[in-house]
Amino acid sequence: MFYITRKRIILFILVLLCLGVTVFLVYRAHKKTEVKVVREVPPPPPPRVDTEDIFFAPPYHYDPPPLSMKTMKLKGCVTDGLLSGYGEDTDAEAAMINRSECVYLHRALETWAAPPDFAKALEVMQKITKPNVMYGMFLAEDIRRDVKYFYPDEDRYFNFSDMCRKGSENAWGEHTCKPSISSKEYRKYLSFVTHRAMDVGIQSFLFGQIYYQDNPDLGQSKLPEVLDDMRAYAKKKGIQIAIGAQTGNITDENYLRRFDYIEGGVGIGDDGTIENGPCWSQLESCWALLWHDQYASRANNVLVHLDWSGLKFDDMSSFARMDAAKRKATLSKLYNYFTSKRIGFLMPMMATLNVENGGCHGPKKRFYSASREYTCQDESIINNLLKNGK
Repeated sequence: MFYITRKRIILFILVLLCLGVTVFLVYRAHKKTEVKVVREVPPPPPPRVDTEDIFFAPPYHYDPPPLSMKTMKLKGCVTDGLLSGYGEDTDAEAAMINRSECVYLHRALETWAAPPDFAKALEVMQKITKPNVMYGMFLAEDIRRDVKYFYPDEDRYFNFSDMCRKGSENAWGEHTCKPSISSKEYRKYLSFVTHRAMDVGIQSFLFGQIYYQDNPDLGQSKLPEVLDDMRAYAKKKGIQIAIGAQTGNITDENYLRRFDYIEGGVGIGDDGTIENGPCWSQLESCWALLWHDQYASRANNVLVHLDWSGLKFDDMSSFARMDAAKRKATLSKLYNYFTSKRIGFLMPMMATLNVENGGCHGPKKRFYSASREYTCQDESIINNLLKNGK
């Protein structure tokens, strides 16, 4: 006879539980497979470097003023990376700009080895309370190939390796290259970042060392396509823009006049002397002095400034090593000399220095700031010159 014992009851329950669990796991596995096949849900993308939400509902909106080349020449200041956080203490740098006579902020938004961070730029712009400021952006001749930067127009990330000029890999350090306007991907990138820059109120766009970015055969240049796109978008938005370039020793007038201005360094030595040749005498190759008639007579406008390359003999390094009296005399001489020739001299407010330069500096040794908060304290003489500039 079959007896129902406690042990058999427990065994029966355990068997039922095992069967139930097996059936549930099979069903769940089948359900997962079924969902995956039907919906084909892709894995989520990695975090984006830059979110575009701010362009649909920006937390801050800046209406740019009418653009004036005369004002850019007479009231322009180099503020390298102000909107990119280069100076580290953006509150102090913004306060310096607010109490300054600067109206045009040259190279305020940087892209050297890094795509523009527009969210960061908007944060800093909110700290600038001066009215009618004109902001500038630098379109660098240096990009990083390993950066992830989202391109919402095509729902993908930009491929920076596809933007590189052939043979330029690691030109500015590991993972870098010189971008080429011949690259369709680079033209898409330029269109995207310049449009977004205009969306946040930036009006001046400077191509760094354009001879590295453009086709050496100017007859095959795709640059007109890029410039037409930028100007068409500005017209659509109802804002005025200026497009410039560091054109080096290019003397083709048709090419130079494609830009609203050409831009370069003064080329001074430790004594602040202004040279009179078309090329800077301290270099064997021609580092063009664009204020020279050889270039200026073929261009629409010329802007010059104390240039920097991170080397101890560049303009900014020489300037920062001068004592306060010499810096004051040098700025007065340069500003009055160039503006009398209708060439804009952009005052140094923020710029890069060689870390071992040994002169005055800003919040860190590798960065110059004219602010009264640091060791150079040049803002008073700069403001006096700009205030009286005509």
